[in-house]
Amino acid sequence: MNLSQPWTVESFGLCFASLNDSCIKTVYSPVLRAPLYLLFTITIILIVFGNLWVIYTISSFQQLHTPTNYLIVSMAVSDLLLGTFVMPPSMTRSLETCWYFGDFFCKFHSGTDFTLCNASVLHLTFISIDRYYAVCQPLQYHSRMTTRVSVFMILVSWGFSAFFGFGIIFSELKIESLKTEEVHVACKGGCLALHGREIGVTYSIVFYFLPMFIIVSIYSRIFVIAQKHVRVINNYPTSSSSVTKKDLKATKTLAIVIGVFMSCWTPYFMCNIIDPIVNHTIPALLYEVLMWVAYLNAVFNPLIYAFFYSWFREKSKLLYQKLYKLC
Repeated sequence: MNLSQPWTVESFGLCFASLNDSCIKTVYSPVLRAPLYLLFTITIILIVFGNLWVIYTISSFQQLHTPTNYLIVSMAVSDLLLGTFVMPPSMTRSLETCWYFGDFFCKFHSGTDFTLCNASVLHLTFISIDRYYAVCQPLQYHSRMTTRVSVFMILVSWGFSAFFGFGIIFSELKIESLKTEEVHVACKGGCLALHGREIGVTYSIVFYFLPMFIIVSIYSRIFVIAQKHVRVINNYPTSSSSVTKKDLKATKTLAIVIGVFMSCWTPYFMCNIIDPIVNHTIPALLYEVLMWVAYLNAVFNPLIYAFFYSWFREKSKLLYQKLYKLC
């Protein structure tokens, strides 16, 4: 490798030169780091303002206060917290290749990262259940999916996610039994808890792949029944079908949200499954890249709502006009 090239590593050093147990620091060229800092900063800004806008839009209109939208708002809060508290320190760690914020904040940061990922998965699971009743059992939907039920789902999502997210980190639980000695070597300037090696195969299966299997199964059932409703609506436009085109469109849009989520996060969790098989030889840099691909999911959700929800566009336009007049 030619180290004189601007896009490659310039040198190696120590995170803390005065410490004997300092981690090794990889120094990337400014030609590489500067645009990446800009790209990551823009990504964080888009996540924060995009999800703030989703929360503000739904909160500002009483007619948008529905059980489904409560779940959407709660998931937007999860993405907002990711962009606000998790991604900025992650940006520094990824590009400086060192952790300068202390051991306790490393654990807190990692626990928050785990919690928000878990919360997103659980919110999507509950949203799929909401859509199941809306499409498959429409006559029972309003009696079963009440505001109280929606709030209960939100509390379960956050409570369960925080309990296991922070519990795994602060208990220093080693989920994966077979680990190389190299992974557990402690050094100053590292925050290994963020890496897939520390998450483990068990975590990936229980907290990601199993819920995704449930979600896909539910949506497969939904779309089989939805196709029947579509044929009824198209053949008999004046029929008294209890499932409206609005419900079907909302279900398709939320299916897109789930599909994008899986596209962003599945490569990261697949690495967690493959890594032990290849004796933990997957490079740390690949984990970093896939982690940021996963983070990008928080950018896409507001864009999906803007492109596929006409009510979101209409209400956003009204809010924009209102804010413009105030200014």
